[in-house]
Amino acid sequence: MLKPNLFRGVIPFVFAFLAFPLMSQKAVVLSPNSKNEVMLLSQQDGNTGSWYLQVNYISDDEKSEVIPRIDLGLIRNDQSFSDNLRFLKASRPKRVVEQYTSIHGKRSERSNVANEVVMEFENSERSRMNVVVRAYNDGIVFRYEFPRGSGTYTIEDELTSYHIPDSTTRWLQDFDLSNEHLYAKMKDAQTGGDWGYPALFNTPDNSCWYLIHEAGLDRTYCATKLNNADNVPAYKVTLPYPHEGKGEALPTINLPWKSPWRVVIMGELSDIVESTLVDDVSKPSVLENTDWIKPGLVSWNYWSDNHGTRCFQTVAAFTDLAAAMGWPYTLFDWEWDVMSNGGNVEDAARYALSKGVKPFIWYNSGMFQWITATPIDRMKTHENRMEEFAWLKSLGFVGVKVDFFLSEKQFMIEYYLDILEDAAKFEMMVNFHGSVVPRGWARTYPHLMTLEGVRGAEWYNNGPEFTTTAPEHNSVMAFTRNVVGSMDYTPVTFTNSQYPSLTSYGHELALSVLYESALQHMADRPEGYYNLPDAPKSFLKDVPAAWDDTKLLDGYPGRDVVMARRNDKLWYVGGINSENVEKNYTLSFNFLDDGVDYRIVLISDGNHDKDFSTYYSVVNKSSTIDVKMLRRGGFAAKLQPMDN
Repeated sequence: MLKPNLFRGVIPFVFAFLAFPLMSQKAVVLSPNSKNEVMLLSQQDGNTGSWYLQVNYISDDEKSEVIPRIDLGLIRNDQSFSDNLRFLKASRPKRVVEQYTSIHGKRSERSNVANEVVMEFENSERSRMNVVVRAYNDGIVFRYEFPRGSGTYTIEDELTSYHIPDSTTRWLQDFDLSNEHLYAKMKDAQTGGDWGYPALFNTPDNSCWYLIHEAGLDRTYCATKLNNADNVPAYKVTLPYPHEGKGEALPTINLPWKSPWRVVIMGELSDIVESTLVDDVSKPSVLENTDWIKPGLVSWNYWSDNHGTRCFQTVAAFTDLAAAMGWPYTLFDWEWDVMSNGGNVEDAARYALSKGVKPFIWYNSGMFQWITATPIDRMKTHENRMEEFAWLKSLGFVGVKVDFFLSEKQFMIEYYLDILEDAAKFEMMVNFHGSVVPRGWARTYPHLMTLEGVRGAEWYNNGPEFTTTAPEHNSVMAFTRNVVGSMDYTPVTFTNSQYPSLTSYGHELALSVLYESALQHMADRPEGYYNLPDAPKSFLKDVPAAWDDTKLLDGYPGRDVVMARRNDKLWYVGGINSENVEKNYTLSFNFLDDGVDYRIVLISDGNHDKDFSTYYSVVNKSSTIDVKMLRRGGFAAKLQPMDN
């Protein structure tokens, strides 16, 4: 631990430019709440050389060195911006203040407030590069800029590298183009390889958590990964490899240019889970009219019958399920183009609309050569999309699910955004599968409702492994993947798919609250919901798919998690136990409004894992309730103000 600087109380604008004894330190950016600090440092005295950022966390008047070094630099095909950079100046700090609203996600009212400093550099050829650094109350972000010039160039390498101290606990996912691997918990950096975003870390003294990600990705760059194969303690931002899908591996840029944001969400675990930083730093919505964008629950036949959409009768049964449960949507998954046994896709669309249910429909992106599921070519070009969206609109479809991208090159990023822009012209909502994890696009294109990029319940179809790994994985997702955006896990299954589930019914019910997805695909077969007792069935009829607020109440990755989410005046709570031991949990309600009594319906584990126990009571801010969670168990609750 380092002792706090004696000038901590001085406002950040002044603090950033005090004289420090370390000559190589050129600038400091402090968050508005004075807890997160970024310093610009160099290995050499003077103004020329290589540069890095240091990230510190200040809590209880003590400063912790969280990330001692983040190397900076880019290599362009014409010149390098790395080890021979001359520091020119740092701008006066600027306060970034922005308030905006979100149609879906973990919070409707968003506050984007930070202190920003622009650090200006010049290489040996007198070309300029800026590093823009912001310090937020829930983390830090930075990006590169080439502020001058014109012309087209290739980025040959990005040198950004996060040096993580040994004994830092970390949860990392082996990189895979589907982003569907499990996270592994590690106590050190002995394992090298490619790692996917987001990556979660906890400092050796447990004082600070941080989640590394990227945001604000657009057509001007590719998505990246982390790699520590060459230097195990250092996780380097890594461009796509040539074999990873169609298109050129290295991104092409046009000057002037700005990179995506490098994001470090940091603080306590609650700061991580509740953060909207990935959206906050992304571009505002490009849509003027968003009235047609409606989050909601969706019935989905693929989990229980991989070929269900071939059969009109199966599609009709899932439409009836959505109607009976009051869910607004149903999804026609792959093979709808060969639907038979009573009707075709047009008949199925008419049937859904006659029941008051709006249909979504699946498409193959056509970009992964080994997957030939049809229809395969209707999203690939602008002309095809315009024709297809017009046809879908005429039939009453409200959105598309596009699958199997399996590449993160610039070429594929452009394809994602082309689909979003064309879909908006026809007021079509979008769900991406076999995809990147969120990079903040849901703010820019709010009709992007959800993305897969997760090992979800579909994996109960893929082999026996998920039966045993799902309980731990389910709580890890709340602290990693779902932090950065909507997650189409396809949860809440009470029957078994091709391989069984070991989680309790209470655990499964809780996932409807724990997992945020603007399209929440309820994956079980109709009888899985029809056969529920009244209380959990009513709960699933009412549970929202978008939230006004989110609070982490308790938890630890891979152990358990308890979360509260608010929609209007109603609060919902979900809690799961990932371990193989029974637990008694004391649920506190200190997140409730002062002076208001709430009716609570608490649905928890019963005598065995396929049994529920339902408890009705009145609670307020000072109340507590003891809840039993079976091994791999869980609970869910709904709270309604008494004045409603």
